[in-house]
Amino acid sequence: MPIDGVAGIGATGIERIAGIGTGGQGAAPGAKAAAESFGRLLDQALEGLNRIQVEADASSARLAAGEPVDLHDVMLAVEEADLSLRLALQMRNKLMEAYQEINRIQV
Repeated sequence: MPIDGVAGIGATGIERIAGIGTGGQGAAPGAKAAAESFGRLLDQALEGLNRIQVEADASSARLAAGEPVDLHDVMLAVEEADLSLRLALQMRNKLMEAYQEINRIQV
């Protein structure tokens, strides 16, 4: 199950959300580089999550088709995909909480 809508956010999407693009005033000198680095890290994490999900789906499909696969390996792949998705959701929740907390700061 690909996660196409989220994986394409990239560094420019992070800059737009944070307001630190090329037109942003008052941004720290390294803020753009940090946003690009964070964007790349986020892209890599989401690509890894997508890869794990696709592998679990493929192993489940092979099992359902009757191909010779170990049930143990299929269950491990499915559990790894489930745990990875849960971790990604918890990280998203923490990032959203941090974003909301920053928005509440009085300037």
